[in-house]
Amino acid sequence: MRYPQGGGLTAERQAFCERVRMEAVAMFAEGRGSTEIAKELRVSVRSVQRWRRAWREAGQEGVCSQGPASRPKLSGVLFAVLEEELAKGPVAHGWSDQRWTLSRIKTVIGRRLHKSMTLSGISQILRRHGWSHQVPARRAVERDEAAVAGWVKDVWSHAEPSRRRSGPGSSSRTKPDSR
Repeated sequence: MRYPQGGGLTAERQAFCERVRMEAVAMFAEGRGSTEIAKELRVSVRSVQRWRRAWREAGQEGVCSQGPASRPKLSGVLFAVLEEELAKGPVAHGWSDQRWTLSRIKTVIGRRLHKSMTLSGISQILRRHGWSHQVPARRAVERDEAAVAGWVKDVWSHAEPSRRRSGPGSSSRTKPDSR
């Protein structure tokens, strides 16, 4: 289970989930049914069944958490190195402006850390460590609101055709005139 900020479960939440599984183990030993256990512990019946099977096969240790399913692509040490590189700024890495894009970060990871990651993987690991995408805090001083409004009215209206049809249409995509 992942969350948008901070990634994974907190230590308290991990301990809570472990307690729930151990309570289920105690109920297994009493011979209680899966539906009854699921209701009492407020978990799904499927989870209880999965825990029961693990308990039968390996005992109490089989129900204990095994940790995350896979190792992270960047260890804590490597992510600290990446943070140092990001703190230097894009200009220090050869780009002309001060924008960090995912593709630029991917290039830095490849050059400095000798790792290959997908853009979505980079986005996830950055979010997990508290980084967010860059959004300007305010509009540029040079922005001309009248010119922008005129462009939207004159240019954009011709560039983007209207989605409305002038006459009656049909819901069929394969036979548009099937009325």
